[in-house]
This record gives sequence, C-alpha cells and structure tokens, in this order.
Amino acid sequence: MDQRISFITLAVADLDATRRFYLDGLGWRAELDVAGEVVMIKAGAQLVLSLWDASAFEREVGPIVRGDGIAPLTLAHNVPTRGEVDDVLAVAAAAGAEVAPAEDRDWGGYTGYFADPDGFRWEVAWNPGAIGRLVLGEEA
Repeated sequence: MDQRISFITLAVADLDATRRFYLDGLGWRAELDVAGEVVMIKAGAQLVLSLWDASAFEREVGPIVRGDGIAPLTLAHNVPTRGEVDDVLAVAAAAGAEVAPAEDRDWGGYTGYFADPDGFRWEVAWNPGAIGRLVLGEEA
C-alpha cells in the first residue's frame, strides 16, 4: 500500500450550512456538488476533502458515534484498478485490521473498508470517474 491519503471525509449535520461555510465563506471551489448528499473539494495536489451529509454517510459507512459506533470520518486510499481494492484489503487484513469486503457502489465505484487499531475507518476505493482520476494525479 502506497503511503498517502486521497480523501478526508467529514460527516456533517447540515450540508447546506457546511457548503456555505467552505464555498461562500472560505472561497473554496467544489469539484463535485451533489445536493443533499456531498460536496467534494480539491484540498491538495492529490487530496479531496469530502463533506458528506451525515445520513448519507451512515447509510454507506455505519452509525456515527453517539455513544457506540464509528467515528464520523473516513480516510480514503484510492487505487487505479478495481483489483487493487481487494489486494489492499488483503494486506490490511494480514496486518490485523477488521475488514469489510469491497462492494460495487451506486455512484459507479468499488470500495471496501478496514479499521485501524483505533477503529478509524479507511476506505479503499477504485473510482472510475473524474474525482478518482483527480486523486491519482491523472487529468480529469
């Protein structure tokens, strides 16, 4: 597994207020903006900050910590091919991680998750779209 982070995802309670803060307040520009679901912002050469509606986050990742549950953020490691998702998940499992097998996603990609020793979730993702090419340093 390459040593890098592709996405930082934050689950947010009010996506409209968060959008206003980052886009209008800070002057950042969205690379992808899906009303009611997610705003994705290029935050570095190969880094995207994903601001995700909390209910959409919970549908894909699991319950947000409100006592028990998963911390409301994920770190993502994007790979250039679908097969590499499974390869990286196997490496994580061999290292002792709890692994959720990869699945085809409604948005066209293929992702799975593993938890680090503290329970933080890493998404391993193949994204065939423009955002996927962006985080891998390819032209969108």
